[in-house]
Amino acid sequence: MPLSADDIKNLHPYEIRILHALERMMRRHSWVPEDDLKMAVHLSAVETNYRVGSLIQRGMVRSDSVPYKGYALVFKGYDALALFSLAQQKSISALGFMIGVGKESEIYEARGCGIVVLKLHKVGQRSFQTVRINREYMPEHGHCPWIFASAKSAKREYEALKALNGKLNVPVPINQNRHVIVMSLIPGVSLHRSRLEDPGAVWQDILAQVKVAYDAGYIHGDLSEYNIMHDGAVLWIIDWPQWTTPEHPNATAALRHDLETVSAFFAKKYQRIYDVDEAIRFVTSGKVD
Repeated sequence: MPLSADDIKNLHPYEIRILHALERMMRRHSWVPEDDLKMAVHLSAVETNYRVGSLIQRGMVRSDSVPYKGYALVFKGYDALALFSLAQQKSISALGFMIGVGKESEIYEARGCGIVVLKLHKVGQRSFQTVRINREYMPEHGHCPWIFASAKSAKREYEALKALNGKLNVPVPINQNRHVIVMSLIPGVSLHRSRLEDPGAVWQDILAQVKVAYDAGYIHGDLSEYNIMHDGAVLWIIDWPQWTTPEHPNATAALRHDLETVSAFFAKKYQRIYDVDEAIRFVTSGKVD
């Protein structure tokens, strides 16, 4: 269910205290023991039970009684903490409607210094079967709840956007808190929803931007027609949490996957066949045959 501004505005200070305590303690526990939580929040047992019950009812906290009575912070509660903090930092002042959803994120409009976009990373919700294999920041073993994996994903993308901003067309990063990035609104629509008048020119533009990113030390790692935006004149590349460096052992495979995916889109929709090997040579060396 989409997040509502009322979910955050109606939080009682005691409920925010409980959410913060659960966030801290979930770094050690999959389920925070009830007695530990009561000690951490310094509220009476009656008050704690009432406030936790309210958070459970609103879908921000879950409870379990096996192997002991305990509680866990879930994404809606983590959303509330992140957006509450961003509002305190004056990065956002109002939450708008959900405008997109992907396999690992939810996108909302918001108001900050004008209209901005909020990207809420939600790693593991729809892609949990492959996340641990395909994400370097996920430990092979050990405790890493999805909310913290999502915060790492957001931090990784935010770092890429800061590094690439001004070098190629990416959203302008404004702020990041936990699993949420505040960024500029990108006009236009994704390539899969566009009808390009000059597909060849757009392909060349994509290669030019991929090369700029490569020269800056970034390979997208998940490039497709769904995360290339176009407004009829200007092209942007979005969604950077899976980037890798040109020095990574899998860099060539990642770059080839990116260019093969986009090339396949042009072949299918526009019957344009492009030489991926030539494209790779251009990106990595600036040379073409």
